[in-house]
Parts: sequence; C-alpha cells; structure tokens
Amino acid sequence: MAHSHMDHDMPGMDHGPRCNMNMLFTWDAQDLCIVFRGWHVSGTGSLIFSLLAIVLLTAGYEAVREISRRYDLYAKDVCNATDESSSLLRPGRPAGRAIEQQMKLVKAVLYAVQVFYSFFIMLLFMTYNGWVMLAVAVGAFVGYMLFSNSSPTKSAACH
Repeated sequence: MAHSHMDHDMPGMDHGPRCNMNMLFTWDAQDLCIVFRGWHVSGTGSLIFSLLAIVLLTAGYEAVREISRRYDLYAKDVCNATDESSSLLRPGRPAGRAIEQQMKLVKAVLYAVQVFYSFFIMLLFMTYNGWVMLAVAVGAFVGYMLFSNSSPTKSAACH
C-alpha cells in the first residue's frame, strides 16, 4: 500500500503543501511534513532549520526532566525539615498540608509537561525519517550534556 500522498483532491479546496507520509524508514526529505502540515520541509534550508529546531526541542526535554528532578529534591528537603523554625511546615499541620498540596500540584504539572513533551518527541521520531531521528538523538545528547546531573540509565521510552 502506497501512502505517499494522503491528500484527496477535491475541486475548490486548497489543502496546503503536499505531505509525503512514509510508513517505512527513509532518508528522503522531499515534501516531508513534521508533525503538522504547516511544518513542511520544502528544500535543504528548511530541512536544516527543522533539524536544528528538533535538536533544540529535544534538548529542552532534558532541561524539563532536570527541572523536575531538582524540584523533587527541593520538595523532599522541605518535607524533611526538622529544625524548630520549620515546625509549622511539617506534614500534618494545616500550613504543612497546604504547602504539601502546592508541591504536589507543581510536581503534577511538571510530570504532565514531561509526558506531553515525550509523546511529541515520539511523533517526531515516527516520521520514519532518518534525518529527524538523528536530530532527536543529537538533541538528547546535547540536552544531557547541558542539563543533566544524573545517571543516563533511566529509560527515555515514552516517559
């Protein structure tokens, strides 16, 4: 089954750029649409710009992961505070419960951003385009080098 052009021409309808949709691995970038019809690769310049954008997006994912890890450590420090000046902030006290709920909300938001971001990166990878896949890998490398202070052994699959 050839799915190279998924547009169904109808008289009087402008469908925008043609998007080449591949279901098999390819290096061909002609008429490549990346995630959205508007993110259309029309030549070498737009391919290079798109690959750089993908590297930055993927590196940004590593930054979000590191922000989440640091916030988690901060939240643990706040919850484990034992000195007398922070006794009002201990879990179980009204002020402590409010702060605990606020920290849980921030953690949930950071987690949701990570999940959304990871699925977006998965969609990038699912273009089945070798150039895009390499850009994702380079972005992960750059992001890890710039932002990560932890072990790379945790799986990057999905989230």
